[in-house]
Amino acid sequence: MTKIVGRSGLLTLVLALLVFPSQGVAQDKPLKKIYWGVSTLSPTLWIPWIAKEAKIFDKNGLDVEAVLLNGSGRTSQAMLSGSLFAASVALPQVMLADLTGADLVNVAHGIGVQASRLMVRPEIRKVEDLKGKRIGISSLGSAGDLLFGYVLRKYGIDTTRDVIWLAVGNTAERLQALMAGTVDAADMTYPADVEAERKGFRPLLDARKEIVYPTASVVTRRKTIREERDTVMRFVRSFVEGIAYLKQNKEFSKKVLTKYMRTTDAEYLEGSYNMFRDDFISVPYPITKNLEAIYEIAAFRRPEIRTHKPEEFVDPSFVAELEKSGFIKKLYEGK
Repeated sequence: MTKIVGRSGLLTLVLALLVFPSQGVAQDKPLKKIYWGVSTLSPTLWIPWIAKEAKIFDKNGLDVEAVLLNGSGRTSQAMLSGSLFAASVALPQVMLADLTGADLVNVAHGIGVQASRLMVRPEIRKVEDLKGKRIGISSLGSAGDLLFGYVLRKYGIDTTRDVIWLAVGNTAERLQALMAGTVDAADMTYPADVEAERKGFRPLLDARKEIVYPTASVVTRRKTIREERDTVMRFVRSFVEGIAYLKQNKEFSKKVLTKYMRTTDAEYLEGSYNMFRDDFISVPYPITKNLEAIYEIAAFRRPEIRTHKPEEFVDPSFVAELEKSGFIKKLYEGK
């Protein structure tokens, strides 16, 4: 088990530790322990899980332990407090935090889309039907809050008056809230959205079709890069190799997903692999193009974001170094 160390109760850790029991191997030097923050349980986290189980982290001298918090907002706060070395944080949250003086920076994007759907009660047939309804999200300021807030505004919904946002927890908890009638709609990632559909709920909006929204990110602090650049590089190298490992090892990858998502559902495992194998980007540069929707999301909270360029929030040097060295090319040679 892992515990989180936060400042002045910043982290009331919702689920202390998820993930990654320590699995050290004999090495000349002890593995460096780092904490990795995540805001939900979904296949978008597949790569760090694979890097753990395939001992890619070990090979790079890292003992990575993952901490689950509800929402990108809390995750970024934990990183700024010094409790986390790096995390998967939504790009709008990185931008908004940096506007308030933070030094978060995105060093890789594993996926260019958000595999989320807004699942609703069967009587809700169109977006207008959401007026007066309760929408379940992980937490205020979370990726789901920002993303679907933007999409609803695009359809003419006043997200501050027409709907009620309820912070109900992680994906599984949002599904439970939908089933219990606590909410009328909920932001769902795969496979909870499929499970909701099986139980009679219906998808109203599909984020993949509505917006370019980079996910599976690697975010750290500029301070961390200055002080521990080599460790950041070792994490990014592990992340990049983990993507190649997933693409090349289907059955192993499905076993890893079985372990961490705690499911043996063959349809889910096969569907997840087929979807995310293609979604994960082999050369995962932080995305800076076609981000108009991301800017609209951030500008809703902080209009001054429009005066800042996407390049201000990313550091592509780690992936660039791996690509230039031929490391990434070698991962796919003969495959």
